[in-house]
Amino acid sequence: MAKIRHLAIKTKNPERLAGFYEDVFGMKRIHGEKGGAIYMSDGYLTLALLRNRGEATPSGINHFGFHVDNIKDVEDKLQKFEEPLVQRPANRPFAEYRAMDPDGNLFDVSAHGYDEAELQETRDKRSRETRKDKVSS
Repeated sequence: MAKIRHLAIKTKNPERLAGFYEDVFGMKRIHGEKGGAIYMSDGYLTLALLRNRGEATPSGINHFGFHVDNIKDVEDKLQKFEEPLVQRPANRPFAEYRAMDPDGNLFDVSAHGYDEAELQETRDKRSRETRKDKVSS
């Protein structure tokens, strides 16, 4: 079963919100982008605090993310709903793919998980090394 391991909240002030979750719930910062997103964790769930783009952008839940064992399996199941699984930009450290549910709610899908930042370049390198190991075995 896929597990929800990531929740993203849009906010006008990521630093203020991070302080709130640190003080009230003891969450720890695991990654941050200067002047931008702050990623926090309770040891299980990763919480992304994302800066709003523009004053008119509403604050609140933006998307959530599933940690799955098999991306292809999810992609096949989404075809029933005519929903494509789209690769995330290479500079996104926590999720490889994104899709929408029938109501338009965005969700990310990751096979590597949300515990640590891992850019596409690192995933590609690991994949090439794994293929080399299989060929030489």
